Amino acid sequence: MDFRQLRYFVAVYEEGHVGRAAERLSLSQPALSQQIRQLEHGLDVSLFERGNKRLLPTLAAHTLYNHALPLLDGLHQAHEALRSFQGQAVRTLAIGVLQTVHPSLVPQLLERVRKAQPHLVVQIYELSGLEIERRLLNGLLDIGISYLPPRQPGLHGVLLYEDELQLVIPNDHPLREFKKVSMAQAAELPMLLLGEEFQIRQIWQSQLANLGRRPHVQAELNSMAGILESLPHTRLATVLPGRAQQIRSDRDLLWKPLSEPRVPLKVGLVYRDAQRQQASVELLRTLLEEVVKPRQELP
Repeated sequence: MDFRQLRYFVAVYEEGHVGRAAERLSLSQPALSQQIRQLEHGLDVSLFERGNKRLLPTLAAHTLYNHALPLLDGLHQAHEALRSFQGQAVRTLAIGVLQTVHPSLVPQLLERVRKAQPHLVVQIYELSGLEIERRLLNGLLDIGISYLPPRQPGLHGVLLYEDELQLVIPNDHPLREFKKVSMAQAAELPMLLLGEEFQIRQIWQSQLANLGRRPHVQAELNSMAGILESLPHTRLATVLPGRAQQIRSDRDLLWKPLSEPRVPLKVGLVYRDAQRQQASVELLRTLLEEVVKPRQELP
């Protein structure tokens, strides 16, 4: 087992799919598959169960993943430290971003960072809320962009903008004429939702639980873009942050505010070491201020 194989393993583990992992690593699928088989042979364990075009990690894979991340991070830090002796020090900023806020912030953030800090290398990771917080605590991320407040002790948050959960339906849905939809009405609808690992799904389930209800899940997708693409071809509904309307605002979909009660969302920068990350937090907050302001000023 070497660091290259560990890096390959982590990519396959996180993607759950050899094709996507190979694309992420700029490798061919056969070459990546061979490396994973060699790793399994060398360790004499099975790391993945193969079936239905997906790779399901075994218990051994979960264990290896938890040990591999700090090892790879340590190797990366060692490389960075050695570069300083060569006069080639490169400053990096690792940011974990929720999928449900990523499309509306990241494209504009990258260009603003490039102009403000041309020598800064920004590493963006699209992760679940729990994974963002776990990596922040483990030192594998510098900053997260997630929902506030953080759920793990030891993390701090700075508000970027406020949003709210909205019901999204196809334009021929029975509720198309409603200006608002109550939580009780929404609870009755068959839905296409993000998986349970997503924080938006957890927030929705928590709100329904307060009413003594459970979501009526008809289908699940692990991609917000996939849900928005699929919804016009169904009679299903979903719930997403209102700001996600910027991704797809065509007439195929209708966005309805939820009421009784509203479901407010707070999106902010999350970080562990306030003193160490103060400059980075202030940089991102300032650069994102103009990105989020137009949404905040809407009535």
